[in-house]
Amino acid sequence: MIKNEWGNTVYPFLPGHEIVGEVTEVGSKVTKFKVGDRVGVGCMVGSCRSSHECANDLENYCSGVILTSGAKYHDRTITYGVHSDWMVADQHFVVLIPDNLPLNVAAPLLCAGISMYSPLRYNGLDKPSLHIGVVGLGGLGHLASKQAKQQETYPVSYEQENEDYQQHDHQPLQEQQEEQKPCLKQSLQAHILQESATTDVSTARNYETVTPNRADSFLVNREQDQLQAAMGTMDGILDTVSAKHPLLPLLELLKKHGKLILVGAPTQAHELPAYPLLGGRKLVGGSVIGGMKETQEMLDFAAKHNVKPKIEVVAIDYVNTAIRRLEKTNVKYQFVIDIENTLKPSSN
Repeated sequence: MIKNEWGNTVYPFLPGHEIVGEVTEVGSKVTKFKVGDRVGVGCMVGSCRSSHECANDLENYCSGVILTSGAKYHDRTITYGVHSDWMVADQHFVVLIPDNLPLNVAAPLLCAGISMYSPLRYNGLDKPSLHIGVVGLGGLGHLASKQAKQQETYPVSYEQENEDYQQHDHQPLQEQQEEQKPCLKQSLQAHILQESATTDVSTARNYETVTPNRADSFLVNREQDQLQAAMGTMDGILDTVSAKHPLLPLLELLKKHGKLILVGAPTQAHELPAYPLLGGRKLVGGSVIGGMKETQEMLDFAAKHNVKPKIEVVAIDYVNTAIRRLEKTNVKYQFVIDIENTLKPSSN
């Protein structure tokens, strides 16, 4: 969105669509929340509220959905995200953060978390004992692995790494998961899928992904013997990668009747081979975030099962550096901006 790679960005554009904090004031018709509640706002701030999708708690698929950043609100003003110390929101598009879920780890769940939770649930990939593949090890993929494991499935991480991938040392403001501070989460792209990986990269990513992110196994495209053994073993695959890449290897990993669900949004169209779909009655689908009811359900699930993203908390004046690091995939796995402690309130 920042670089208008999808061709629909309205400038000036301010990102920021995973917002958490505390209610400081409510309108006279507000019934769902009270002052002091811990709440969040995700990717949507409005919809038509009258369509078939809205009536079925699928506001994210409403043709009149209003995004939190870069969209036109009902009064025709532009939405500018919330890199600010307060916002006003329609109560319908606000969710309650469970008491045992720290605010800073709740923020990434409002986009990345629901983006993984919804396709797992809708496509029946949340049933015990299923084998679920997760493509891409970025902000979305590592949450998919954590969620799938808590649903008693067997997550398998799959990566087509760039051999130029490097481990970077850096000094963040804080690296934490427990401190409860109102904050905003900066947009994050999943790792780019490339051809080939070096052996040490494979080993490093294997350990990094399987151990903390609860995947049961790890596949890299270069390791052909490993891929051959895994063919036809997966009930479903979530593909989080936001760059064009071959789909055939993923379809070959699916069992008959398996499902490949695309969650990443490349700027170039994928090539979709027909024969593997016909021969195995396999399905390719897509998913984008989730409705408000499902988002609340996801937060409650995360709180109950201790599903937390790995985050790095940064100051507001670190944002430009954070974006440059995102472009180099130099983050594990989510940046969270500490608005409360690093943004100076307006004097007006």
